Amino acid sequence: MKSTISDVNKYVGDEVKIGAWIANKRSSGKIAFLQLRDGTGFIQGVVVKSEVSDEIFKLAKSITQESSLFVKGIVQKDERSPFGYELLVKEIEPIQNAVDYPITPKEHGTEFLMDHRHLWLRSRRQHAIMKIRNEIIRATYQFFNDQGFVKVDPPILTGSAPEGTTELFATKYFDEDAYLSQSGQLYMEAAAMALGKVFSFGPTFRAEKSKTRRHLIEFWMIEPEMAFIEFEDNLKIQEEYVSYIVQAVLNNCHLELNTLNRDISKLEAIKVPFPRITYDDAIKFLHEKGFTDIEWGDDFGSPHETAIAESFNKPVFITHYPTSLKPFYMQPDPNREDVVLCADLIAPEGYGEIIGGSERIHDFDLLQQRLKEHNLDPKTYQWYIELRQFGSVPHSGFGLGLERTVAWISGSEHVRETIPFPRLLNRLYP
Repeated sequence: MKSTISDVNKYVGDEVKIGAWIANKRSSGKIAFLQLRDGTGFIQGVVVKSEVSDEIFKLAKSITQESSLFVKGIVQKDERSPFGYELLVKEIEPIQNAVDYPITPKEHGTEFLMDHRHLWLRSRRQHAIMKIRNEIIRATYQFFNDQGFVKVDPPILTGSAPEGTTELFATKYFDEDAYLSQSGQLYMEAAAMALGKVFSFGPTFRAEKSKTRRHLIEFWMIEPEMAFIEFEDNLKIQEEYVSYIVQAVLNNCHLELNTLNRDISKLEAIKVPFPRITYDDAIKFLHEKGFTDIEWGDDFGSPHETAIAESFNKPVFITHYPTSLKPFYMQPDPNREDVVLCADLIAPEGYGEIIGGSERIHDFDLLQQRLKEHNLDPKTYQWYIELRQFGSVPHSGFGLGLERTVAWISGSEHVRETIPFPRLLNRLYP
């Protein structure tokens, strides 16, 4: 009977055949222990000398790390194993013998591991992080599908900058200038005017020369956009979504969270509603905490966000930022033109901003005024302006950075571990 490691619980007491790699091994006299992995999980294979041929036992003791093989054995329950099962090996059929595998069980430096990222992905820790990433993606699709959203794919090559910044990767699009997308938001606004509630999930690029543990050059964003949704309802959808994906990981990634030694109690606290603090109150709070380096009108850095987050055991919304700090498309507060109807969602435990969102400007004249104030060419944004000419409505949206969210939920220290092949300021290989 062929099986994967993740499915062996269906075959307790039966013999199964599994294609696998040797993650590690050890032997103790007349028993060899093979740590097997097949992509779906890890299981210990036990080879008892008295129950196999001399050839099989000799092979079990000599087979090298990351060699590939087919293994036949009896599935047994094992209460000592985190997985709950082990394999009493009867036969081994080598496929390829790996020689001098570079990542050994000893400690390796980060740069060495990053140079061998294509192999580092095979480790238990990286496997667990990738499985949690996958569960967050799966739950994202389920949440938005259940809420009646339509998946829309915005372009990666664009002719303008959604954020109006210079942190862009420029390229030539035949005889025109083009850029790798910073965000699909503007296109998602157009899609929302056609389909009501939409979301995208795709890569975005920021040519920001940052080396912090929170930044990647290429990362993935989930960007919902909703017609007829105003600021307050936008925040409710955000907290419901984040709570939903945390619960999905808690329900479906027990083994992975255990592998990472994640403190489950901190994730169990993530339930709606989330606390809120205005930008004004955040500035006062930071002054009380001794942060004299920040004044009203300044943007928050990592230490400021962390200090605010440490006062809560849930993600916290910081709302109503100064207009001068935010992009041109954000709707001003009707009671205060110096702030906009926006919010950043700050994750607990020092992981920083995971969501940025706002109500969007839907007034034709105001949008044109903002474009002028930001020195943006109306011709480049003509199609975006037309969304306010033909049936404009109040609408809102947000963007969640997948890698920061994976880092927070999995408890990973650096976002470079939360994407299969990270692109960093000094890294384009492998």
